Amino acid sequence: MPAATPTPVQPNPLGGESYRLTLPNTAAAPRIARDFLTSLLGVSRHPGLVDDARLCVTELVTNAHCHTRTPLIRVHVAVNRKRVTVAVTDDGGPAHEAFGVLGPRTAGPDQEHGRGLALVQSLALAWGTGSGGERHPGRTVVWFTLGRPELTA
Repeated sequence: MPAATPTPVQPNPLGGESYRLTLPNTAAAPRIARDFLTSLLGVSRHPGLVDDARLCVTELVTNAHCHTRTPLIRVHVAVNRKRVTVAVTDDGGPAHEAFGVLGPRTAGPDQEHGRGLALVQSLALAWGTGSGGERHPGRTVVWFTLGRPELTA
């Protein structure tokens, strides 16, 4: 299968470019989203954000895969010269508890799960959750913004 070349799909309201990836809800979705984001950051002069971005997008896509019945997972990336914002959208399901109505859970010392959103919170300049609004009721959106703090002011 030939490699896909990402192309901008709409203007980013913050300036810069906007990219989208739609994935089937499979176990491979987190890896594909990581690779997509790594490619974008490499060509957009944000190589210093790659490791944090890979960790954060992996967490959000994995949560959508494991905690919802959504058939598709959508990844939207907005890139400008100062920062990168990534939003992961699913079609709902039991995600409300996993994604933010409760916020990041505090995992006990012996628990294997429950630290992902806390990691996102610790790495991101900002993060949050939302819905698909009137146009897409039932959808859940979880997003994060990364950037160098000295450039985002």
